[in-house]
Amino acid sequence: MGVVASQAPVQGGSGRRLAGARKVTRVWLFDLDDTLHDATHASMPQIRDAMGDYIQQHLGLSRPEADALRTRHWHRYGATLLGLVKHQGVDAAHFLHHTHVLPGLEARVRGHRADLAALRRLRGLKVILTNAPAAYAARVLGALGIAHLFDHILSIEDMRMFGHLRPKPDARMLRAVAVRLGVPPARCVLVEDTLVHQKAARRIGMDTVWMQRWMGPRASRQHRRPAYVGRRVRELRALL
Repeated sequence: MGVVASQAPVQGGSGRRLAGARKVTRVWLFDLDDTLHDATHASMPQIRDAMGDYIQQHLGLSRPEADALRTRHWHRYGATLLGLVKHQGVDAAHFLHHTHVLPGLEARVRGHRADLAALRRLRGLKVILTNAPAAYAARVLGALGIAHLFDHILSIEDMRMFGHLRPKPDARMLRAVAVRLGVPPARCVLVEDTLVHQKAARRIGMDTVWMQRWMGPRASRQHRRPAYVGRRVRELRALL
């Protein structure tokens, strides 16, 4: 099963169709960071620091001001990049490249052996759906040795509608992904560590799985499963 990385962006739901979904009963949409690997260990602190550096250098802010702006945009838009593009005119490709250089990333990437084995046995079309850039996703999947297990990889560069970036949790983008796969949303399952993304997916009829293996203390503070979460799991073999 080879990787077919999408070339055409999602444009108002009318982007190029992705092959294979019509032949299966289930389409699995997997998040990457803190779902398939421990991003808190491998990359998240470095990415946050790189974003602060970028904002400080390119917008001429002090470090406290840069960190405050990064956090404010993240809370308002779900992605720091969206706020920077909208309010500061930052070029998305330039930002993504310079904040994901991440020297030594591959040595820090770690997944769970049982989870990766479960992916090999999981039936259905398997798609990576990540708000990370394509180059970063390729590096992580390569380090985990699982790129060949996925039929498509959809990164943030693929999440454009009407010329604008619409990453998760944009429900319109999620619906457009289902259209491109040629299936109704009800045949899709979003496997995620981020609740707001699952809430958007459930709103358009997708099933949802809350993956908690890599959440650490965050998981222990969440005692209830929200109504929009179909299942709550700590290991991927629970999906088999």
